[in-house]
Amino acid sequence: MSRRVVGVTLDNLEHLSKHSRTCVFWELAPHLREQAEEYGDTEFEKEAWVSSVLLEWGSCGRLIYCDGIPAGSAFYAPPAAVPRSAAFPTSPVSPDAVLMTSLDVLPEFRGGGLGRVLVQAVAKDLTRRGVKAVEAFGDMRPDDDEPSCVTPAEFLQSVGFKTVRPHPRWPRLRLELRSAITWKEDVEAALERLFNSVTVSTAEPSFRPV
Repeated sequence: MSRRVVGVTLDNLEHLSKHSRTCVFWELAPHLREQAEEYGDTEFEKEAWVSSVLLEWGSCGRLIYCDGIPAGSAFYAPPAAVPRSAAFPTSPVSPDAVLMTSLDVLPEFRGGGLGRVLVQAVAKDLTRRGVKAVEAFGDMRPDDDEPSCVTPAEFLQSVGFKTVRPHPRWPRLRLELRSAITWKEDVEAALERLFNSVTVSTAEPSFRPV
């Protein structure tokens, strides 16, 4: 199975799952979300939010494909761009962190490590941009039968997030981005640095007769 991860753009929003395309839990304040849901404007509001964050801050999502089929996505942004984050009992998000709002893998692709791959892709992007950490609000009691816009706390812990503010339902968790880089990538980076530091001489050796 081939896997490919790309940044979310306005051109590939249609590849998101229906749930991800219509969920504006994070993107709108509660009363505006209710209005959008009532009048059926959630997809428009999601697109408007992605467009605004792309313009003002940069990449804010990752899409993963398996054998060319869209299989899941993750979204993240500065807390100031996420109105709902201020409403959580464990807010605010740390000032040095970006908030990962949601992570969604389609049911038929779950259990294959795609969620971990998405988290690593988010970590790589933010590390390149000089961000120190990523935080997320977790759900301690997710309903497996209903799609949710809040990532299960158990999953976040399984991929390296640590609880920084506990709560019986909505803990806030944190992942230091340096720890999100895999051992394999560390080794490859070290080997590349070593290779670049070695100068190979092409001069003919000289021998002194005895």
